[in-house]
Amino acid sequence: MSAKFDISFEKSAEIAGSYAILLKTSEAELAAGASAADPAGVVARAAKIAGFSAKSMATLDIVAPQGSSADRIIVLGLGKSEKLTAHDWLKAGGAVASKIKNTTKVTIFVDAPGVNVGGKEAADFALGMLLRAYSFDAYKTKKKDDDSAAGGDAVKVTIVTAAAKDAAQAYNTSVAVANGVNLARDLVNEPPNVLGPVEFAAKAKALEALGVEVEILGEEEMRKLGMGALLGVAQGSVRPPRLAVMQWKGGKAGESPVAFIGKGVVFDTGGISIKPAAGMEEMKGDMGGAAAVTGLMHVLAARKAKANVVGIIGLVENMPDGNAQRPGDIVTSMSGQTIEIINTDAEGRLVLCDALWYCNDRFKPKFMINLATLTGAILVALGNIQAGLFSNDDALSEQLIAAGLSTRERLWRMPLGKEYDKMIDSKFADMKNTGGRHGGSITAAQFLKRFVQETPWAHLDIAGTAMGSPLDEINQSWGSGYGVRLLDELVRANYE
Repeated sequence: MSAKFDISFEKSAEIAGSYAILLKTSEAELAAGASAADPAGVVARAAKIAGFSAKSMATLDIVAPQGSSADRIIVLGLGKSEKLTAHDWLKAGGAVASKIKNTTKVTIFVDAPGVNVGGKEAADFALGMLLRAYSFDAYKTKKKDDDSAAGGDAVKVTIVTAAAKDAAQAYNTSVAVANGVNLARDLVNEPPNVLGPVEFAAKAKALEALGVEVEILGEEEMRKLGMGALLGVAQGSVRPPRLAVMQWKGGKAGESPVAFIGKGVVFDTGGISIKPAAGMEEMKGDMGGAAAVTGLMHVLAARKAKANVVGIIGLVENMPDGNAQRPGDIVTSMSGQTIEIINTDAEGRLVLCDALWYCNDRFKPKFMINLATLTGAILVALGNIQAGLFSNDDALSEQLIAAGLSTRERLWRMPLGKEYDKMIDSKFADMKNTGGRHGGSITAAQFLKRFVQETPWAHLDIAGTAMGSPLDEINQSWGSGYGVRLLDELVRANYE
C-alpha cells in the first residue's frame, strides 16, 4: 500500500543513481565549488537563474546537469539552520520523497552547509520519507506508479552523512515508528465492510508476533463483567463486539503500567438517532482512537520500549437495527453507575466508560489516556489543526503538550468543571449520555471523568485530526495516524 524505499546510510559516496539530492540552508552559499553531487558546480548558476534562495522546503530541480553523473539534481532548502527542529527534518524527508518518481537509485547528501547533522537528524529525515511514501490503494485495480520504482521494486536510497553509523542505529526506531503510524492509517482507511470488530481484534492479535500479550474478550465475557454501556452500543449490529487488551512488558517486573484506551466504533450510523446521509461514509474512521492505540503498541514493541504499557480498545458497530438501543433507555455500566440514553449517536463515551473502568480496576495504571474521535464540537472549537486535551492532572497535561509540540501532533487543553458536570445530570439515572449542543466536547469529557476515579487521566478528542486533516509533507492520507508519534514521544521522554 506504500511506495517502498530501501534506505542505507554511508559516510561518503559518489552518485549511485539517476537522482542526486542536496540539502541547503538559506544563509549558506548554494555551491562552494564542485562536490561529489555537483562536480561541475552548476547549482550556483541554476540557483541564480531561478532566483532560488533555499527557503524552507523550497526546491530547485536541475535536469541533465552538465558534467554530472546524475541525470537530475534536486536541491531542497532547509531555511535558517538555527531554527531547524526535529519536525523540520521529517518535513524535509517527506518533501524529498515526493520528488522521487520513476527511478531506482537515489543519492541524498544531507550534510547541509552550516548544519550539525547527527544520527537522529538523518534518521528523522528518513522517517519523513517513509511517512510520505504511504498510500492506501489496496482496492484500486489501476494503480499509479508515480511514487514507486519501475516494476514495483523498492527504490534504493543512499543517505550520505558523516553520522552514518549513528543514523543507521537510530533508523531502526524510525522504521518502527513509520510502521506503527502506517498501521493506524491502514486501519482508519479500510472500508467498513472489510474491517468489523472481529477483524479489528485480529489485527490487534497479530501484535503477538512482536511480543505483545493480547487477550480478546467477547460478548459473553463482557456481559459477565457488567459492561452494559459498551454492549448497549453494539446490540443493534449483527457484528459482535470485542474488547482487545494488549500488554507490552518492557519495563521492570511488577512496576505499574501506563495505559492507553481507544474508542473503536468501526462504523457509526448514529443508531436510532441516525446521522444525516451526507458524509456518513466517513464514519468508517470513527475508530481512529483504537487505531492510534494499536499503532502505538506496535511501535513500542518493535523498538523494545523499556516501559510497561497497556493498550485497550473497545470495538463495536453502531447500527439502527430493531434490536438497537433507544433514546430513553437506561443502561448500567461496569462501574455500577446508570446512564440514561438521550442520543444514541453519543455512543463513543459509552464504549470508553466501560473500557476505562475495566483498565483502572484490573491494572491500577500510573495514568490512563484515552483517544477518541468523540465529538463534532471539538472541530467547531479547534478545527482540524489541533486535538482537544481534557485532563484531571496538570503534570500529565504538560507532558502531553510538550510531546505534541515536539512531534507537531499538537494539543490544546480545554476546560473541565462542576458547572459543566451538572449539564449531564439525569432525572432518571445517575447521568445522561449527552448534555446538549453547548459545550458538547466538554460535557463528553465530564462524562468520561466519572469513570476514572483518582487516577491521573487525559482524554484526547481527535475527531478533527485522525481523519480528513490537512495534507502536508509527511502525510497524504485521509487517515492520518494521528496520536501514534505523539504518545510514543510521551513514553520515550517520560516513562522509560
